[in-house]
Amino acid sequence: MKNTFLAADFGGGSGRVMAGYIVDGKLHTEEIYRFPNRQVRIGLHVYWDFPALFADMKEGIRRAAQRPDLRIRSIGVDTWGVDFALIDDRCNLISLPVCYRDSRTEGLCEAFMKENDADAHYAEAGVQMMDINTIYQLQAMLREQPKLLAAAKRFLFIPDLFSFYLSGCACCEYTIASTSELLDARTREWNFPLIRRLGLRTEMFPPIVMPGEKRGTILPCVADELSLPHDVEIVAVGSHDTQSASFAAPIPRSEASTTAFLSSGTWSLLGVDLPEPVLTPEARRAGLSNEGSVNGGVNLLQNITGLWILQRLMAEWEKRGIDCSFERILPLAEQSATPAVIDVDDTLFANPPSMEQAIADFCTARGITPPQGEGEMVYCVLSSLAMRYARGIADMNRLLPHPIRRLCIIGGGSRNALLNRLTARHAQIEVTTGPVEATAIGNILVQAIAMGEIQSKDEVAFF
Repeated sequence: MKNTFLAADFGGGSGRVMAGYIVDGKLHTEEIYRFPNRQVRIGLHVYWDFPALFADMKEGIRRAAQRPDLRIRSIGVDTWGVDFALIDDRCNLISLPVCYRDSRTEGLCEAFMKENDADAHYAEAGVQMMDINTIYQLQAMLREQPKLLAAAKRFLFIPDLFSFYLSGCACCEYTIASTSELLDARTREWNFPLIRRLGLRTEMFPPIVMPGEKRGTILPCVADELSLPHDVEIVAVGSHDTQSASFAAPIPRSEASTTAFLSSGTWSLLGVDLPEPVLTPEARRAGLSNEGSVNGGVNLLQNITGLWILQRLMAEWEKRGIDCSFERILPLAEQSATPAVIDVDDTLFANPPSMEQAIADFCTARGITPPQGEGEMVYCVLSSLAMRYARGIADMNRLLPHPIRRLCIIGGGSRNALLNRLTARHAQIEVTTGPVEATAIGNILVQAIAMGEIQSKDEVAFF
């Protein structure tokens, strides 16, 4: 039997349970179970279907437990950032978690900045100020649903919520908490003075734990349900999927200051690993975030709308019966000569009824001839993304002591060869790719270290 670490990895469009084990100094991973994730509109808001996701995660764990060749030692959970849920004093889920793409926070960031000094706030939080951030979601709840907040015993980010119902331990992991705009970037703890000023109860916010800490063993009732031993540990990994992915980026320590990573998926996270945050007004104006990293330092990074626009376009076309395989649409895009460029971060593309129409509207409003057909549309999106990456690298170079010389693209988007070539061209930088499964690999590596299987990720080959 192989000592096995399970990564429950949740993205905006799907989730999966991955198994990882080390044999002869090499990390092997395999997908045990994949399932869909989606946003569900009920009444006035857009929610995540947490009960369905939890049931799917358990099904993946159950399937792994049934494998006679796998000895399950631990489980770690990572998800997207900023979103959260509330539980009451009897451990009940008070409400389904609302999706960050919900409209309830529109304008709240701007309103907050009118009443607060932006540079002073950034010097504490160090996070790019966006309507989707946790701080503004909580402000929306104070305005619209104060009774739900009053009933809350504990506030938990989404990966902490999954882990809570596996282990019974209510805590918030550092990397996911750092996406909230509620953490002190220097102390790596809750910014309780800010939380009080917002009118929130400090006792809602549980202790911060660091990646690699054990949350506790699996609850006996869950272990019995899933046919697991009672000594399986629930480990705090890099619970923000970006941080699990960046931990798996094959960047030598000697090149860490001059090599950036790009975690390419629904969102694109462009970052460089640093020991301390950069909290200057220049960093704020560049839209940079200081997110907690697995090693306890920070990733100076930009959140960029990633393949979301392309994903929505493809979903739209598939409903019309159009073949949207990459084998078809990427060659069409390469043959395109459209000069149309869009601002991928424009709010117009956040969650429109029709992404195709949103692109046309953006171009028409600016006197740009809209792209026509799938090939031109795809080329427009990918070239616009590549230009945005180039601008992000330039923003970072103005703040770093040494310029970025190489970009390591990881995650599912690293398979998009056209986007990679366009990025290298526009950024005038060397681009390397992989691993595709960076998030799951980073998650599993943290567990393997926490469980004493290895002392460092440098001991194993994983790419």
